[in-house]
Amino acid sequence: MSRPTTAARRSRMLLTGYFLGLGVVMAIWGARMPAVQHAAHLSTGQLSWVLLTAAVGMVAGLRTGGRLARPKRLPVLLMGGAVGLAGALAVLGQCRTLASLLAAALAFGIAHGVLDVAVNSAAVRCQNAYGRPIMSSLHAAYSLGGLGAAALAAATAATSHHTLFLVTGLTLTAAVLAAGPRTLALHGTDQPLTSNNAGSGAAQATLAPTRLWLLGALAAASLLGEGAAADWAAVHAHSLGATTAVAASAFALYSAAMALGRLSGDRLTAVFGAPTVVRAGVLLAATGLTIGVLADSVPAGLAGWTVFGLGLSGTVPSLITAAGTGGPKAVATVSVTGYLGLLTGPALIGALASTTTLPAALLLPALLAAAIAFLAHRALENTTS
Repeated sequence: MSRPTTAARRSRMLLTGYFLGLGVVMAIWGARMPAVQHAAHLSTGQLSWVLLTAAVGMVAGLRTGGRLARPKRLPVLLMGGAVGLAGALAVLGQCRTLASLLAAALAFGIAHGVLDVAVNSAAVRCQNAYGRPIMSSLHAAYSLGGLGAAALAAATAATSHHTLFLVTGLTLTAAVLAAGPRTLALHGTDQPLTSNNAGSGAAQATLAPTRLWLLGALAAASLLGEGAAADWAAVHAHSLGATTAVAASAFALYSAAMALGRLSGDRLTAVFGAPTVVRAGVLLAATGLTIGVLADSVPAGLAGWTVFGLGLSGTVPSLITAAGTGGPKAVATVSVTGYLGLLTGPALIGALASTTTLPAALLLPALLAAAIAFLAHRALENTTS
């Protein structure tokens, strides 16, 4: 295995910062959502329109980013997406009417989509130059950024969200601008070293449509599970009799386990290969969540969500890597399809729970994880990360 060049190592550090910042922004926005709703005097229905607008903007941003992203354009898209996202967060904190929130949410979503495509496409190229799997650790930076920002939001609960959003947005904008020269120099330091690098896929210019859509479907199944954890883990724990504080820890445990899994994912992938790691992980996730929701006890429920996060941690990084062999447009296609699962999954689980029970509805992510295990080899063949 070749040693990565100094330029490749610097590119990895730079992209780690972008993933970290993306996690910070998304966690700050989500954690202080009730304050946004209160400041603008929104009903639950009106808030849902704001979230839907952000989602529509994100899909538009993903599609636009996929069309625009070319190797020479990635640095500009990285900076533009990051500055746009941080700026939109700052503006969202100052909005006090539904109309202004809708406009800012649309810009927020578009910037998020553009940045998502740019940073993942750049990460694939950086991994190619690095000569070994690094995608999982880059995604771990996103998870760690989210954990840290959630803790910050909790610690600054007495501080106005107007101030928190503004300071966070300006700080991240300053960081992106300070890293501007290094970002603009990124092209040329992320080239595949050889066609047989681990996970490079350098010689493959396109992906077969069937494989591309399979990757997207598996991403949707995986992200449906992530959405279920974000929206239903605490509700599930509370339904088992957990206190509010203990119930809130369900998603924190899930997130911490996912970050831990991603930190170790690259080493495992380098040794065993992406299909094996993903298959073992999602089988663990399916088993853990199934036991957690059927055991009908708080400790088992918390353990189930923890194991679910650990097992699911390597799936999305591996799917994005496989999509990256087809270029940024393929990354955008898989991302759009995947986020449809993230956005629609929680509502689907809610609908199932209303006709059956919550534990029965929460078996859906477990079943989908098992389906990923069945199809992982076909989707990830000839991919090591």
